[in-house]
Amino acid sequence: MPDPTATDAPGRDATRGRYRFREYHVTIVAGPMALPAYEVLCVTGEEHNCGAESGTLHTPDELTRWIAEHCARTGHQHYEQTARAILRAEPGAWQ
Repeated sequence: MPDPTATDAPGRDATRGRYRFREYHVTIVAGPMALPAYEVLCVTGEEHNCGAESGTLHTPDELTRWIAEHCARTGHQHYEQTARAILRAEPGAWQ
């Protein structure tokens, strides 16, 4: 039941607030103990991809070698590369 003495008062859900958003600066650093990880997928094919996968590789040379060997065996020329690395965020100051 509404309060008849407060007919002109705004309801609770009519309150407003002002919010200020600040920018947070972060520096991203590669983890010193983790090796980067690469994977390659052969996507050569007319109706469907070859689907051959390299598995996890840790250097660009390993990646190139896998592609070269697969290409020599099959003649396939199109690959999708995925690169992963462990990163660490170093918090900066609020601005």
